[in-house]
Amino acid sequence: MASDIKPSRLTDLVSYQAGSVVSKTVIKKKTGTVTLFAFDKDEGLSEHTAPFDALVCVLDGEAEITISGRSVCVKKGEMIILPTNQPHALKAVRQFKMMLTMIKSGD
Repeated sequence: MASDIKPSRLTDLVSYQAGSVVSKTVIKKKTGTVTLFAFDKDEGLSEHTAPFDALVCVLDGEAEITISGRSVCVKKGEMIILPTNQPHALKAVRQFKMMLTMIKSGD
């Protein structure tokens, strides 16, 4: 029913928790996912790879993202692509929220 459709504020859908990384899956399909994350200061994800590109959109705060040994600082309102099969990691410079979009495709 159309009356049930309403917008959501992305930053309100996931909350910070002390000393933690919080995630919330918004969309999960065979073709890809959209996940929101909230990282407390100094929290992060260890180095890993993915078999497809991932798009990180920073919703709040600031993080250091390392891709294939090169670090870059990303802040609220910025985005970065994590390329297929390249090792990447991230650490929250201060509290940080992001939307991660991964699309699985066979080019």
